[in-house]
Amino acid sequence: MQRQHRDFLSDFKSWKDKVNAKECLIFPENIGSRLSLDEVALSQGELYTVLTNKKAKGKKGAIVAIIQGVKSEVVIKHLLKIPRHLRHKVKEVTLDMASNMKLIVDHCFVKATQVIDRFHVQQLSLEALQNIRINHRWEAIDEENDLIKKARKSGRTYLSKEYDNGDTKKQLLARSRYLLYKSVDKWTESQQKRATILFQEFPDIKKAYILNQELRVIYNSSQIKSVAMTKLAHWYKKVEESNFKQFNTVVNTISNNYNNILNYFENRSTNASAESFNAKIKAFRAQFRGVKNKEYFLFRLTNIYA
Repeated sequence: MQRQHRDFLSDFKSWKDKVNAKECLIFPENIGSRLSLDEVALSQGELYTVLTNKKAKGKKGAIVAIIQGVKSEVVIKHLLKIPRHLRHKVKEVTLDMASNMKLIVDHCFVKATQVIDRFHVQQLSLEALQNIRINHRWEAIDEENDLIKKARKSGRTYLSKEYDNGDTKKQLLARSRYLLYKSVDKWTESQQKRATILFQEFPDIKKAYILNQELRVIYNSSQIKSVAMTKLAHWYKKVEESNFKQFNTVVNTISNNYNNILNYFENRSTNASAESFNAKIKAFRAQFRGVKNKEYFLFRLTNIYA
């Protein structure tokens, strides 16, 4: 049925953009004052840069451009095909912290304010926290392996020490992964017990968890840019005092993108629409059971969303 639709029922064979579909598809008529810029994998990890209009809310008219690859010079070359007067209408572009994305906006939308998505910043902080937990887990695995070897040499059976909730040290660190993503008020009863044990055994994880939650609070509670700037400065100081290498990396990354991160607090704009659109592309791909014919996939995708 798909083959019949492609070859006879649809207008795919006479599609005017078929020749250039793999390289780039641009719809200048869909441009708006607020855009989102992101990358998405269409098939087998092959990346495309996608520019979407926030106003369309992931429906018809959402796609402004789909360009193969993420190289800034290639994407810029294609986006510059959009008439200048339309590009100058763009007031805001949300994006991640990738330098190539920033370069694209700098060249193509010179009058637009760049806003780095809050979730990419928070994700970086979460990864720093999880990295500390993972390091402890590897240490726990090594410790258990050494104890097992010693027990075998002495002809004994090794029994792992269990905490009050039934976890061994290795299990405690593995099973704590998801509770560290959540705030305290969203923990279940078992997660509360696990967290209490985890923080008693590993005070540095507790300290890192608090730092991560404080960053989340800054984003949730700050309505004014100047207030957010002050709160971030206090948070920086706490990070420096903690001596966590992972969080120092987070601070350095934030410092390098400081102005664009603070721009979030002007309109509280996020890249959620782009992430939502990426999810729709993945669902569409799953419906196709993969992408066998990229041109046909892009034809159907743009028919619905462009």
